Amino acid sequence: MAGKHSATKASGDAGSAAMQAMTDLQAAWLGPMTAMGTTMLESMADLGNEVTQFIAERMQEDVKTQHRILHCKDPHELHKIHAEFVQKAIDQYTAETGKLVEMSNDWMASAFKTKSD
Repeated sequence: MAGKHSATKASGDAGSAAMQAMTDLQAAWLGPMTAMGTTMLESMADLGNEVTQFIAERMQEDVKTQHRILHCKDPHELHKIHAEFVQKAIDQYTAETGKLVEMSNDWMASAFKTKSD
């Protein structure tokens, strides 16, 4: 009977060791992944806020341009208004794209940063 108890204890010790190994493995993987998930959610919120603000600013530009067009009395002035509108849109979209790329790069760098960095 003592042999059976010894085998059960050894089996239990092996099971405990296996469970501990699994727990250690989960901690090694899930810890950084949890932090990365938090970082990702925060970054996605920041990106969403940035895009929303950009869209609001662009809509204001649209309204200003429409106002200028409605009060325009000269075809040359209309052409100038359109040209300025297009150039400003190109400049703003280019700047915003750069800003979003930079924000994304910062997120990627922080999401995959190791504790030793």
